[in-house]
Amino acid sequence: MKKILSILFIISTISFPQHAWNFDPMKVPEQPPREFQALAFFITQGVTSNFYASNDLLKGQIVGRLFSGNTTQTGSQAFYFEQRLLPFFIYQPNLLNGKAILRASFEIDWTWGDASYGVGGNFGSAFNADQVNIQTQNVELELIPAKGWAINLGLQRLFDTPYNPYRTMLNTMLNTGYRLAYWGSDGVGISIRNDKDWYRWKAGYYQLYENNVQQFDDVTLWEAIADFDITPNWRQGFSLWYVYDRGNGEGGVSILGQGLNSLLNDYNGTFQFNFNGADYRADIFWLGTYSNYNAEFNLGRWSLNSFIVANFGQALTNTKSKPNVYNKTVDILGVAANLRAGYKYGQTIDDIISADLIFATGDDNNIKDGKYSGVITGNTWGSPGAIFVSSGAYLLYPHANVVNRYISAVPDLSNIGLGQFGGTINLSHGFIPNKLIGKIGIATALSQYSPFGGGNFIGFEVNGKLSFVPAVFMNIELHAAYLSLGDFYDSKIVNSGMSKRPDNPWTIFTTFKWLMF
Repeated sequence: MKKILSILFIISTISFPQHAWNFDPMKVPEQPPREFQALAFFITQGVTSNFYASNDLLKGQIVGRLFSGNTTQTGSQAFYFEQRLLPFFIYQPNLLNGKAILRASFEIDWTWGDASYGVGGNFGSAFNADQVNIQTQNVELELIPAKGWAINLGLQRLFDTPYNPYRTMLNTMLNTGYRLAYWGSDGVGISIRNDKDWYRWKAGYYQLYENNVQQFDDVTLWEAIADFDITPNWRQGFSLWYVYDRGNGEGGVSILGQGLNSLLNDYNGTFQFNFNGADYRADIFWLGTYSNYNAEFNLGRWSLNSFIVANFGQALTNTKSKPNVYNKTVDILGVAANLRAGYKYGQTIDDIISADLIFATGDDNNIKDGKYSGVITGNTWGSPGAIFVSSGAYLLYPHANVVNRYISAVPDLSNIGLGQFGGTINLSHGFIPNKLIGKIGIATALSQYSPFGGGNFIGFEVNGKLSFVPAVFMNIELHAAYLSLGDFYDSKIVNSGMSKRPDNPWTIFTTFKWLMF
């Protein structure tokens, strides 16, 4: 009996040492790690601009190229308020000792006063409200089998970066790797990553569209990215993506579809393959590399970032006489590159001057010669599927301060398949460090090939921003931008069929943003 009591005493002192050896009746117990966390991002802004969607049916979310199939035009002045809430919920049970995390994120947004007593996303703040409008962004499980390893399973962030999007700040995503210019959205699948001291890699499989489960008519994406620390300041990465497209334009966004021959291309400002009504099968690869030198100005005043990506592959089509026989119709080979340089002249990250150069090859005859020499991105399968929002432009290239209207002259690297050479210059300054920040910028672009009836000059933009930080992760901002359209828009093909060049777009908006923990 004494032996049993001795064993029980030893076990109790091991299990509860604070009671046996460190008992303090006045000590406040330490708070255990929270199993459940809730975060949210709130944004509301008042906007005045002279571009709008002319189709009355498009009052919700409008994405894509200005003057495209989204019916956006310039002319009449618009004024409106819009609002978005992005709630995040994280559950990490103590029972599994941090080895499993469940995450879910949602989106609720609207233009003030747009609809009530209905069902549908991007609506719901008219008088009485009561709209069913919540949209699911992510529902994914992260498993951590060992230190440095992570397996993400389910509907998750699909970004063209090796870094874990749930453990990495957005600024890092936008200024390293491929800067979300090729893949920047949400996708369902499984990804595996391994992070070490001097290298990291990720491999993933995603189901972009599942048609009939008993047939091989899906659209799937495979990816592999590796990132190496060459020096403390220099990281070099390599990547390979592959899209297996057997969806033949089906799936995607509403009636627009997705894929090489879909209406989504005209909507998004990407290249639409003219297969003359034939069914197609496509295999497309992207092989790329990127360099990041002091990408976020952490170890010096100079920063240099670049990437180059080649997309290649082929598409096969059938004929009505032989619907089950597919022959090669077009070879695909295009290249895009980006170079960004910056200098931090002051004491904070807000005191910088930067320049961004963007290049993409193009094609001027669709696929009449059996070749496409332009660029393809995730915007061919999603709306949007890639978001190059870190150039500093607002109207020439897309900008991240949006709720329901994500519109620009060149929303995709391909520039509707015609290619481009463009760039931006931005100067920012902290008038009161980390409190009051100002920014001015310019942007311009040329099309590699001109559309019928138009020229090569796309436009020239000037923009500015003033931002005040009243509290941590809270911003009040004033933005303005003006884009002078070039002779590219003399063409009816790209200016929504107008007989003359459209009015120059402009916008002014004030924004309140708050990231809540």
